[in-house]
Amino acid sequence: MTLKEPIISISVPQQRLLLRADDDVLMDVAISTAGNGVGQQMGSECTPSGLHRIRAMIGAGCELNTVFQGRRPTGEIYNSGLAREFPERDWILTRILWLCGMETGKNRLGNVDTMRRYIYIHGTPDDVVLGRPGSHGCIRMRNVDVVRLFDQVDVGTRVEIIGE
Repeated sequence: MTLKEPIISISVPQQRLLLRADDDVLMDVAISTAGNGVGQQMGSECTPSGLHRIRAMIGAGCELNTVFQGRRPTGEIYNSGLAREFPERDWILTRILWLCGMETGKNRLGNVDTMRRYIYIHGTPDDVVLGRPGSHGCIRMRNVDVVRLFDQVDVGTRVEIIGE
């Protein structure tokens, strides 16, 4: 028996991420989507809805709390000292699953392109409250959860973001 391709389902209203394969739920964890709500437009700092795929997976083998900027490790490991030094920084930690839209005109191409908006599923500091919106458009997860997710999916895995 062959398992179906896993799919990641993100519920903005419930602030949950589920990883499913066939009828099995492999993960069900709290997340945080955009503080500005759901939206597709470039510069909106909203979480885009609809069907997506994982375009790239970044950070394999990196330590928990590895800091990324521009999708590259900075050489820093997040800690309270860094948090105090850079209080306004939007921390992208541990792993990055870079999303691309699959629906032309909704989340792909033009002024609504998820990939060109740099929308990721990524790790966040442990003191960030999950279960309520607060990101700048991306989907934030606990570092241990994003590692677990990263290890169970591949480039091309479908991601559905349910906005309502």
